[in-house]
Order: sequence, then C-alpha cells, then structure tokens
Amino acid sequence: MDILLHVVVAALYAAAAWLCRPHAEPAPSRTTRTAAIAVALGVHAVVIGRAIVTREGLDLSFLHALSLVAGLSVLVAWLSGALRILPGVASMILPVAAFCALLPAFSRTAHRVAYADAPWATAHISVSLIAYALFVVAAMQAVVLTGVEQRLHRGAPLPEARDDTPPLLTLERYLFRLIGAAFVLLTIAVISGVFFSEELFGKPASFTHKIVLTVAGWLVFAILLFGRWRYGWRGRTALKWILGGTLLLVLGYLGSKFVLEVLLKRG
Repeated sequence: MDILLHVVVAALYAAAAWLCRPHAEPAPSRTTRTAAIAVALGVHAVVIGRAIVTREGLDLSFLHALSLVAGLSVLVAWLSGALRILPGVASMILPVAAFCALLPAFSRTAHRVAYADAPWATAHISVSLIAYALFVVAAMQAVVLTGVEQRLHRGAPLPEARDDTPPLLTLERYLFRLIGAAFVLLTIAVISGVFFSEELFGKPASFTHKIVLTVAGWLVFAILLFGRWRYGWRGRTALKWILGGTLLLVLGYLGSKFVLEVLLKRG
C-alpha cells in the first residue's frame, strides 16, 4: 500500500509537469495548472509525513530526506510564483520531484530523531531543510534566468515569456531576495548546529565532511551576496557562485547521508 502511495505522488507530479510544460497545446488554464500542483503537493505532504513521522521519532533517512527536500522545493517555487512566471523552472523541478517522491518506496534504512524529547533538534532540522529547498529553487531560477539573458543578448525570441512576466532585472532582484532569505536560515542552522550541537543532539560538534561542506557553502553564498552588493554581480558570474554553493550544501547534507546510509550501511 505504501509503495502504491509513492507511485501516486510521482504520477501526480508527472501530470503537473506535463500540464506546466512550455508550448502545451491546447494550453491548460492557470487554474488547472495550479490545481494540479496543489494536489501533488498535498498528497505528497500526507504520504511523506506518514513515512517520516513514526512513534520512534522522525525517520530522516536518505531517501526520505531527498523526497522531503524535493517537495519543499516545489512548494517554495510555487509560493514564490516561479512556476507560473518561469515555466522553465517548472520543467526542471517537477520531473525531479516526481522521481524523488517515488524513491522512499524503496527505502530499507531508517535514521530516526526523537522529536518529542528534542524539539530544538527538530526545529534545527526544519530550518536546515527549508534553507536547502530555497537554495535549490534559487539555483534553478538562476539557470533559467541566465538562459533568458543569453537569448536576449542574441536577439532571439523567448519561448517561455508570458504577458505577465516581469522584466529580467526585477526577476534577478527576486532571485537575490530568495538567496538572502535562504542565507539567513542557513546561518541560523550553521550557528545552532556548530555551537549548540550538544544541546541539540546530545553530542559535541565534530570535524566532519558535512560540517566542512556546509560551512564552505555558507562562505560561497556570503561572498556572492557581498559581490552582488559591492560589485553588482549578476548573470553568469552569479550563476557560478549560486550553483557552486548549492552543490556544496547538497553534498554536505544529502551526500553525507548517502555515503553513510547507502554505501557504508550506517544510520
């Protein structure tokens, strides 16, 4: 039954991706696209919630965490308007969400956190996951906006432009506001994780690949935001920093979980 539920969620995301694809003929209405995304997110929330929240604690194993981050990324992209304004983002994120939502059906490991006895640890994990989702969406937006800018420089038409699409500079400002919000959350997560590890998880912070990669990602985004403020970084320059920082964060969290749980078979 659980396997079937994950398959249903993946199918709903796939259907939403099909409806949101550029140049769909006949073009679905905005209400239809919104409803498809909302249904996919709602069912995903219920299914992944059932899988993660257990009596023994929060099961944040690798595949569950991957599915959760994917769902949060779709939610952020939807609420921010990116899925509506930039169909290219929808074409990237919805198929990925469909794939990630299916993976927990094959989960054979568990990594539980006792949320009842450690509410601050749960809060720390929640802030971290939201920050990761924001950065993932920002990276996808940056890729799409860089492609739009390159087409504009060549004088080529924009196949995914909509009548209500804001100017490119406005979209870039939205992008960096998203990155700024994600950076604030990441800063809170890094400070709480490094300096209050013993209070959160019952053990002091240790020098691990996860901490090194996370702090490195934080530094990359700190430099990016400074470069944007001081030198007006944008376009391909900003894209490299955004993708580099996001990759470091993903490797720090999901990559570390993959190595420990899948390759080393340790929870």
